[in-house]
Amino acid sequence: MTKEEKGHIIEDLSQKFAENNFFYITDAGGLTVDEVNKFRKLCYARNIEYKVVKNSLIKKALLNTKKDYSSFDDKVLTGFSGVLFSKESGSAPAKLLKEFRKNGAEKPIFKGASIDSDIIIGEENLDMLSKLKTKHELVGDIISILQSPAKNVISALQSSGNKLSGIVKTLSERPETK
Repeated sequence: MTKEEKGHIIEDLSQKFAENNFFYITDAGGLTVDEVNKFRKLCYARNIEYKVVKNSLIKKALLNTKKDYSSFDDKVLTGFSGVLFSKESGSAPAKLLKEFRKNGAEKPIFKGASIDSDIIIGEENLDMLSKLKTKHELVGDIISILQSPAKNVISALQSSGNKLSGIVKTLSERPETK
C-alpha cells in the first residue's frame, strides 16, 4: 500500500469518526470468509457500516478527530481490527454483535467503543451497551413521565365531577323535609 493510499484511508476514516457519534472496534480475526460475508450482510441490513482497517491507520485517523482516544492504544488497537459505524444508535452495533453470536460464532469480539465521545472498553461491557436506549426512546420516556401527572389530574377531575353530579342529582330527587 502506498503512502497516498494510506493517506486516503486515514482521511476517509477521520471523516467517518467525525460523522458518526457511535463506533465500535472489534476483533474479527479467525472468522472464515463465509462468516465475514454473513456478518457484513447483517451489518448492511441494520444500516451499520463495517470496515476492516490496520490499527496504525485507525490510530492516525483518531488523532485527526481532536478527541482523546489514547485509552484505545494499549487494549483496543491490537490484533486484527474492524470498525462498526452507526449514525442512529449507540446500542445497534452491540445488539448486532450479540445476534451474530447467537448462531454459535465466538467472534467478532468487542474491544472498545465510542458512544457520544464516551469511551467503553472491554467485552464485559457488551451487555450493558446492548441495553442502551436510543435518543427517540429516551424522548418517549420523558414525554410519558411528563404526561403522567397531567393524566392523573384530568382523571381525578373527571371522576370527581361524575361523583359531584351524582350527589346533586340524588339531593334534588329527595323530597323536601320541613
